[in-house]
Amino acid sequence: MALLKKWRDMAYSETANKGDLQRLWADYFAKEKEIYQELLTTPDEVVSGTVKELADKFDTDIMTITGFLDGINDSLKEQNPIEEMEEDTKVSLGFDKELLYKNMVKADADWLYNLEEWNDIFDEDTKKRLYKEQKSSTTYRREGAKIGRNDPCPCGSGKKYKNCCMRKA
Repeated sequence: MALLKKWRDMAYSETANKGDLQRLWADYFAKEKEIYQELLTTPDEVVSGTVKELADKFDTDIMTITGFLDGINDSLKEQNPIEEMEEDTKVSLGFDKELLYKNMVKADADWLYNLEEWNDIFDEDTKKRLYKEQKSSTTYRREGAKIGRNDPCPCGSGKKYKNCCMRKA
């Protein structure tokens, strides 16, 4: 069975004890933060190796590094083959800094996008711009002007909107 499937079965288990799952995620988030702190100290260096080698490098277990690889994959310049990944699969962590920051914002992972290490990568204005870009990209915006209930109905019936299409909506 591929590592990713094992990770997802374990981390998103419907039958697992709730306390065990909470401990698993608390441990994972703590380790994830440590790995990002290390990666962000040298953001232009591409860390690579087998899944097992990365687990050893970051002093963690295979399942935790698998979860980490799943989480960072969308932020990589070249995505890893995470679906069929095994311990001896070669992976690379060459990430796009702006995309990684935005993906952390998207995931509401404030413990990651507020890491001190980002201050050496982006200035405050850049971080605010990236944050704003990500948040506005997922915000719904109404097209055109709002129709008031007493305005003429846009369907052309000549009735007020409240007595026509507003009732159908």
